[in-house]
Amino acid sequence: MTTATAPVPTAVSPAEKRARRRSLLHWIAVHSLGIAAALFFVLPFVFVLLTSLMSDQQALTRDLTPNSWHWENYVKVFETPGFLTWWRNSLLYAGLGTALVVVSSIPVAYALAKFRFRGRHLSLLLVISMMMLPPQVVIIPMYLFWAQQMDLSGTLWPLIIPMAFGDAFAIFLLRQFLLTIPNEYVEAARIDGCGEFRTLIRVVLPMAKPGVAAVALFQFFYCWNDYFGPQIYASEAPGAWTLSYGLESFKGAHHTDWNLTMAATVLVMAPVILVFFFAQKAFVEGVTLTGVKG
Repeated sequence: MTTATAPVPTAVSPAEKRARRRSLLHWIAVHSLGIAAALFFVLPFVFVLLTSLMSDQQALTRDLTPNSWHWENYVKVFETPGFLTWWRNSLLYAGLGTALVVVSSIPVAYALAKFRFRGRHLSLLLVISMMMLPPQVVIIPMYLFWAQQMDLSGTLWPLIIPMAFGDAFAIFLLRQFLLTIPNEYVEAARIDGCGEFRTLIRVVLPMAKPGVAAVALFQFFYCWNDYFGPQIYASEAPGAWTLSYGLESFKGAHHTDWNLTMAATVLVMAPVILVFFFAQKAFVEGVTLTGVKG
């Protein structure tokens, strides 16, 4: 009768020990750097949020947390004359501007990505050239046109109307994403009798949702944070100020009330953070796939 013998544990060689040690040290180093980078970006937001909930006497002292939580600071900010108007103007500028850029840029990007015509590469070079052109270069003739010829100074329309004609960065980003969609889908739709517009709407756009979401987010962030444009066209009309420009006036009026200034800053940042939080998956996917094919 045979008896089962217990397996003899194999000894770990010194080379395997060194490999495991290096792997553990690499894991610790990578995660430590990740945590340090996360704290580097998160701590300023935490500081602003905690300061916004402090009393006027406690703000910007050595205290890191509020002795008592003053949620009424946000109520005081909303009760500031003009703040709700700035909020409405920012929503109008960002929302309408984003919609116009997306709608006007998609057909151009589709043509550059899927059509074969003479001058296609030259058109792409013109789009890239417009991306490299600083807006300050054309601001004087643009201001003279909108202010003197169209009499639209003191409004946000000189910033919104041009977005109906597309944006170079949005066109380029969408074009790069549409290149990743196989041409066989487009050709199959054409064989089935779909026109170009129907092919774009029914076939291409459903597969291009991540790219469209990335462009929409980029444009929304740009419009929401835009300070230069409202300063040029609406600086003399407080009723047309956006939050980014009105925040400077709010800071000047409450330069000693840092708790209120921080509360206003939180209200300005909150929509952008929420939008990115709920759309980050589509945003990251769109940006990642855009660079797959050139």
